[in-house]
Formats: sequence, C-alpha cells, structure tokens
Amino acid sequence: MSSRDHDAPATPRSHLFTVRVWREELAENRWEWRGKVQRVDNGEAFYFRRWSDLIAHLEQWLQQR
Repeated sequence: MSSRDHDAPATPRSHLFTVRVWREELAENRWEWRGKVQRVDNGEAFYFRRWSDLIAHLEQWLQQR
C-alpha cells in the first residue's frame, strides 16, 4: 500500500439500504403503494409515495459519498 492510498479518504464501493413498501387504502376500492427507504450505515430514512421519488432520493444519497 502506498502512502497515497493510506491518506485517501475511504469511499465505500457499495451501499446498503432497506426498502419497505406497503399498500395504503385511500377509499373504498382505491389504494396506493407507499414506502420507506433507510440507510443501514446511519439510519437516515426517506418516505415516498412514487417510485420516481425513491430513485431520485437514492441517487442523491449516492452522490453525497
């Protein structure tokens, strides 16, 4: 290992999240999927109602690293 490698900040090569989804009833015969994604490393969580919001938030978290 060179000194340059030793001094470089550790950047994880992978990230671990948990995703929970459930069906929420809005009215009779009407429902939608809702969810929660949580970072395993620090417990930060984000709740979502649309899949596109989940993807956008995951991308945001990954860019922070």
